[in-house]
Amino acid sequence: MASPLQDAISTIVAVFNSYSAREGDKYKLNKAELATLFREQLPEYMEKSECSKTVEQIMNDLDLDKDGEVDFKEFMNLTATLTCFCNEFFVDFMKYLECEGECEGGDGEGEGKGQEQKKCPI
Repeated sequence: MASPLQDAISTIVAVFNSYSAREGDKYKLNKAELATLFREQLPEYMEKSECSKTVEQIMNDLDLDKDGEVDFKEFMNLTATLTCFCNEFFVDFMKYLECEGECEGGDGEGEGKGQEQKKCPI
C-alpha cells in the first residue's frame, strides 16, 4: 500500500503525462496543454486573473530552455513553488489562529501579534 506522499507524487506525474500526451511532443506541455491543465486542475489559482496573460507569463517563466514547451522538470518548478506557497500560508494561518486564541484570552500581550497576523490574506 502506497503512502500519501507516494500517491501525491504518482498523481503529479500522471496528471502531467495526461496533458502532455494530447498534442505534439508527448513528454512536454505546449501552451494550449498548459492552459488546459491550469483551467482543469488549478481553477482556483486561475479564476481571478486573465487566463491567457497568466498562462503566457507562466509559460515564459517556466520554459527555462526557451523551446516553447514545458518539460516535466520545468513543470515541477511550478509545482514545488505552489506547494511552498501553500505551506507558508498554512503555517501563517496556524500562527494567526494561535494568536487569536491569545488575544481572546484577555491578557493584552497577544493583541499586537494578533493585529499583525490579520494582514495575511485568508
